[in-house]
Amino acid sequence: MIFTELVLQNFGPYAGRQVINLRPEKDNNPCPIILLGGMNGGGKTTLMDAIRLALYGARAKCSTRNNLSYAEFLSQAVNHQASLIDQARIELAFEHLVNEQWRQYRIVRYWTKQPKDGKDTLGILDEDWPDPALANTWDEYIETLLPLGISNLFLFDGEQVKELAEQDVPPDSVKDSMQTLLGLELAERLAVDLDILASRKRRLLAAENELATIEAIEKKLAQYQEDLELARQEMETQQKNLDLVRNDFDAVSDKFRIDGGKIAAERSQLESRKKDLDKKLDNQREYLGQLAGEFLPLKLIFPLLEAAKIQGEKELQFQSAKVAQSVLESRDKKLLAYLEQLNLNLEQLENIREFLQQENQFLAEDSDCLITPYLDLDEEAIELLNRVLTHQLPAQINLAHQAREQLRNLEADLDNLERELAVAASPEEYETLSNNLKTAQKKYLNAQAEYEQSHKNYEEIKKKIEKTKKELFAYSEKALESQSNEHIVNAIVKAQQTLKVFKERLTLKKLNRL
Repeated sequence: MIFTELVLQNFGPYAGRQVINLRPEKDNNPCPIILLGGMNGGGKTTLMDAIRLALYGARAKCSTRNNLSYAEFLSQAVNHQASLIDQARIELAFEHLVNEQWRQYRIVRYWTKQPKDGKDTLGILDEDWPDPALANTWDEYIETLLPLGISNLFLFDGEQVKELAEQDVPPDSVKDSMQTLLGLELAERLAVDLDILASRKRRLLAAENELATIEAIEKKLAQYQEDLELARQEMETQQKNLDLVRNDFDAVSDKFRIDGGKIAAERSQLESRKKDLDKKLDNQREYLGQLAGEFLPLKLIFPLLEAAKIQGEKELQFQSAKVAQSVLESRDKKLLAYLEQLNLNLEQLENIREFLQQENQFLAEDSDCLITPYLDLDEEAIELLNRVLTHQLPAQINLAHQAREQLRNLEADLDNLERELAVAASPEEYETLSNNLKTAQKKYLNAQAEYEQSHKNYEEIKKKIEKTKKELFAYSEKALESQSNEHIVNAIVKAQQTLKVFKERLTLKKLNRL
C-alpha cells in the first residue's frame, strides 16, 4: 500500500483546493522520503489527520476531535472561510497490489458545515471507476490493508511527542513529574511554607474573637483541599475506566463492522432493493422480447430489404418507361399521318420516319437495360417498405439499444447488491454482534457520564477553595489593619508574588535548556 496523492479542500487551515504529491521525483528517480516542515500551527498535523479521516472516517482518532461527536468534529473541521454550502473534501490516492498487479484506488470523503445525517459522503474509485459496493464495505476492507489498531505505528508526527507539554491543564501526575524534572520542587515547597507562615502570623496578630473565625475558615479550607484530592483521585479513576471502556467499545464496533454487522442491519432494505431490481430486470427483458416481436428482427436482413427497395423502385421506373414508350409510339403514328397530309416530299417524310424510329429504338433499349423485373411490387408496397426502413426499424433499434443499456445497468446494480449481501452477517451472528455493541455502548455512555460527573465535582471543589481563600485573605486583611506587625504579612504577599515570577522565569530557562 503506497500513498500517491493527498487532496484537501476547505479542510482545517487549508482553504480552497490543495493537491499534495506524495511521490515526487528528482532526476526521474522516485524519492524514498518526503519531509514536510513548517511553523507550529502551520497545518502539519492536519495532513496526518486528513489521512486518518480518509481511511477510517468516524473511527479515526484525529488530534482535534477529543470528545466531540463525529458530526461536531466534521463541522468544526471545515475551513472558516467556507460558506454553509461549500464542501470540505479529502481525497487520498494509493496503490495496492492485487493479484500481482498494482491497482490505483482513490478514497473521497466530502461534507458541509452542516453534514447530512451527521456524517460525510464516502466514494471509492477503482482505476477511476466508482465502486459503490466497495464504498459500502469500506470499513471491513480497510481492516485487511491497514487495521485501525496498528495505524498509529505508521501514522504519527513529531508534535505528538510534545502534546503533554502543550496542554493548558495537564494531569497532576504529569505536572508533578515536570516540576521535578525542571527543578521546581523547591520553589513549590517555599510557596507552601510561606502559606504556613502567613497562617501562623494571622493567628498571632488576630484578636481572640477573630481567631476562631479564621480557624473555622482555615479548617473549612483544609477540608476542601482533602475533598479536592479525593475528587482528583476519583476523576483519574473514572478517566482510566472511561479509556478502558472506550477501547472495548471501539473493539466491539470494529468487530461489528468487520464481521458484516453494519450491512446485516440493512439486510431487509437490501433484500427489498434486490426484489425491486429483480422485478425491473424481468420487466426489462419482457420489454426487449416485445421489441423482438415487431420490426426489430428485420435488422437481421436489413441489406436484403434495402436491395428489395432499390429493385422495386427500378421496376416502377421500368414500368413507367414502358407506358411512356407506348404513348410516344401512338403519338408518332399520328404525327406521320399528319405530315403525309401536308404533302411533304417522300425524302423528307422518310427522313422524319427514320428519325422517329431511331429515337423509339434508343428509348426501348434504355428501358430494357434498366432492370429485369421479378418482384412486381406496386407503389404502395414500396412506400410501406421505405417507411419501415427509414422510420420504424431505426426507431425500434434505438429503443432496443436504450433498453439493453438499462438492462446492463440493472444487472450491474444487482451484482453490487449481491456482493454487499454476501459479506453480511447471518441473522444469528447479527443478533449476537448487535447485542454486544449495545452492551458496550451502554457501558461507554455510563462511564462517560460518571467521568463528567467526577470532573464537575472536582471543578466545583476548586471553585470553593478559591472562594474560601479569598474569604480568608479578605477577613485577615480586615482584622490585621490595626496591628503593628502588618508588614510581616504584606512582606509574605510580596514574597509570594516575587516567587511566582521567579517560577515562571525559571521554567522558561529550564525549558530552553531542554
